[in-house]
Amino acid sequence: MPTLYALKPAFQDRLRPLVGKLAAMGVTANGVTILAAVLSVAAGAAIAVLPEWRAPLFLIPVALFLRMALNAIDGMLAREHGQASILGMYLNEICDVISDLAMILPFAALPQFGGWGVVAFAIAAALTEFAGVLGIAAGIGRNYAGPFGKSDRALALGVVAVLAAAGLWPAAIAPFVFPAMATLSLLTAINRIRAGLTAKVG
Repeated sequence: MPTLYALKPAFQDRLRPLVGKLAAMGVTANGVTILAAVLSVAAGAAIAVLPEWRAPLFLIPVALFLRMALNAIDGMLAREHGQASILGMYLNEICDVISDLAMILPFAALPQFGGWGVVAFAIAAALTEFAGVLGIAAGIGRNYAGPFGKSDRALALGVVAVLAAAGLWPAAIAPFVFPAMATLSLLTAINRIRAGLTAKVG
């Protein structure tokens, strides 16, 4: 199923000159991975600390875009500049989950969405990434199948944040936004698990 992940190669091509300069400066893939997580935690903390303010919500799409760029950069530094490592693999996966939780859970403080739906989405997002990593054990490699992978979740969460900041979520719809994203995330996890099981059976 097509997802925004299919756009990653074109995005990487645009970043490649910058990545080359960063590598020449001694910037490490692991350092970039950690920076992406710190940025995500900072953006989420701003919402959690100031739930009555709308302005911090505008930080979410900015932080999500920067996180996507940093995630692409750390991968390219690892693969194309000889920085791949087992530590980097662990950092990449763990920091991704930390970043997701940091930017999703603060929405539970916003009364229009309802805490349980936000928590359900956070858990489903983590399960989706876990199912993707288990593709390695299943012999099919890291699985990025959709319909609601990391890039798609980032776009959706960014849209949710902007509309919430602008006060445009209708009261009748807002409580269903995060449960819907949780459902799509669970479907994604199921697709990734099914792919691993099919590979094993085959």
